Amino acid sequence: MSVLPFPSFLDDVKEKGLKKAVFELVDESVERLTAGMNIADLREAIRGEPASRKPNPRLQPHADGFWLHMRPSYFHADMTGLYPTFRLGWLSTYLVFFETITGILLMVWYTPSPEVAYANMLNILSNVPMGQFVRDLHRLGAEAMVLIVSLHMVRTYFTGSYKKPRQFTWFTGLILLAITGFLSFSGYLLPWDQLALWAVTIGASMIEATPPQIVGDNLNLLVRGGPDIAANGLLRFYLLHVLALPALLFVFTGVHYYKVIVHGHSLPPKKENIGEDTAKRVPLDKRVYFIPDVLTSEIMWIAVTTLVLTVLCIWFYDAPLEHHADPQVTPLGTTAPWYFLWIQGALKLGDKVFWGIIFPGLILGLLAVWPYLDVTPSRRYAHRRFAISFFLGLISFVTILSYMGLAKFGVATSPDSEIMHELTFPPAHSHVGKLLPVPYEQLVTGMYTTRQSEGDDADVSSIVNAFNEELNLAYSGTIVSPGGTAATLGAGIQDVLSSQHLEVSSINFRSVPSDAPELKKVLDFMAEEIHHNDDYLVNGWGAIVISQNQSNLKRVDLIISWDEVELENGQPVLDANGQPVIATDADGNPIRRFNTSHVFIHEDALYFSH
Repeated sequence: MSVLPFPSFLDDVKEKGLKKAVFELVDESVERLTAGMNIADLREAIRGEPASRKPNPRLQPHADGFWLHMRPSYFHADMTGLYPTFRLGWLSTYLVFFETITGILLMVWYTPSPEVAYANMLNILSNVPMGQFVRDLHRLGAEAMVLIVSLHMVRTYFTGSYKKPRQFTWFTGLILLAITGFLSFSGYLLPWDQLALWAVTIGASMIEATPPQIVGDNLNLLVRGGPDIAANGLLRFYLLHVLALPALLFVFTGVHYYKVIVHGHSLPPKKENIGEDTAKRVPLDKRVYFIPDVLTSEIMWIAVTTLVLTVLCIWFYDAPLEHHADPQVTPLGTTAPWYFLWIQGALKLGDKVFWGIIFPGLILGLLAVWPYLDVTPSRRYAHRRFAISFFLGLISFVTILSYMGLAKFGVATSPDSEIMHELTFPPAHSHVGKLLPVPYEQLVTGMYTTRQSEGDDADVSSIVNAFNEELNLAYSGTIVSPGGTAATLGAGIQDVLSSQHLEVSSINFRSVPSDAPELKKVLDFMAEEIHHNDDYLVNGWGAIVISQNQSNLKRVDLIISWDEVELENGQPVLDANGQPVIATDADGNPIRRFNTSHVFIHEDALYFSH
């Protein structure tokens, strides 16, 4: 008689004993979980022993299981080594799930609103346990995913794996590459810092070039959500990043995987007869079963990849976060993300419509139809010299364009602006301006000039005093400053500072105190940079003016002054002696230029130079 009104585990215990009943229950549960493999089967697989049961239970999870139904039950032995796949396809798939998991964790602490997005990022970095680590993993994983998917496509091309019958498989892979790039690009904006705002602004501006103009204008509005990227734009990029693009990514990942399994992994080119496709016909002696050999190999690749990402994020990599996004301030040297630099470089060649829209479209279109154009039956390298040379040329061209897309290529920035940028650059992931890390107590109130760096320490006082006298002498040139023309350089500097809402009764530079060595380093750096650019900054000097704005807040004004030179094609015009020709006003007098900037430094602020 049954212990309960229905057959139960207690009946098995009564009939078979506790040990046997528990073992059979666990064994049955394992078999259900693995869709066909019991404990003995798992033990044999882990030990590398052949299956003892017939038919082979290691094949059943591929037919009845959920996770393995899109994986082949066995592989060709020639496809299980590092060559020819380099496991790039598997790593790309793993990073899809890696990014999904880390992204979901970040979503818990993030709100897509300009009012709070940046504060959320600071909260993730400072208050959320392991928040910075997860963000670093997500950002580095996104960069790695773009790189690995690109390398996967390159490998597929070089081995000729796009040829018939895999043309559509190549096409879906190209779509996945595009989605991966745009997925990473859409996430670029979410931190809502200066780097994010202006990098995305550059990228989004390319859409505006779409012809005809009415289409480009409306696409631009559709992407940005308004004339400028603000609340609507941030929300749209967020929805693209967490909803629309991931949905497309998963759909096409499934289609791509399905087509790979249908046609099989193409063998190395030299392993097949010309014109034959034997990937689906795997001889018995060449079969390597997914369980356990391929499965353990893929787990190893997951472990190694995760370890590399973890080590990089702990010791070497910090996801960038600059100061809060400000549409009114354009940072110096902003570029699009590295994977779109080739388009930014192409834009420097000429017409925005052709190089920004038509040219990238032609490249992607050509790659999409290439399997239908390259109908030669052979996949061997020696028989595909033209195709390989073409692709190598394309890679070289894109690499050159990416170099041209860098901020400094083909873009002339005045030396005075670059010096100011290096001095006042706001905190970022890898760089901070020279001025901000100076300890608050070393920001001694006063006026200091780079002229003191021109002599020995013993001559500093005399050099500074001579410079003060020079400033207060009558000046016959034209001083270009917000205050207009002044009779002396000293008055000109007062006009400059007055325009910055800083009133100075008199100009009296002095030497930097001996107990302010970090401030002295900044002044020396300023002097060195001005001297290094003396072809542009003729008779140039710099100054630092420190004032006590509040009891715990100091204001630091920076001044660079020089005689303007005549330029031709961005280069100084030289006279017969090889010296720059100084520009003059209508009366033939030299023109004196000023560049000014200022920052506020709080007593409790703490910056670290890198």
